[in-house]
Amino acid sequence: MKALAFNKTKALKCSRQAQGTLAKVTEMVEGDRYCPEIIQQVDSVIGLLKTVKRELLAGHLDTCVIHKMKENKKQAIEELIKIYNLSN
Repeated sequence: MKALAFNKTKALKCSRQAQGTLAKVTEMVEGDRYCPEIIQQVDSVIGLLKTVKRELLAGHLDTCVIHKMKENKKQAIEELIKIYNLSN
């Protein structure tokens, strides 16, 4: 099942932004930039990836889980527990 278009659009936008910022981090490390500046960019990547994760999860819960629960409730619950455990 696919996530809602809004979730997908926002997830893609943040994912691409994280990719660009991560490339910048690599350049900054290679260029011996000031560590706090690099750390700030790393925090930005982490925040963007958390947004991607949240949007994907919201889309999954809004669409996929409903269908999965109808097909195989036990498997759907196991999948949600796995996602939860990976998040902690």
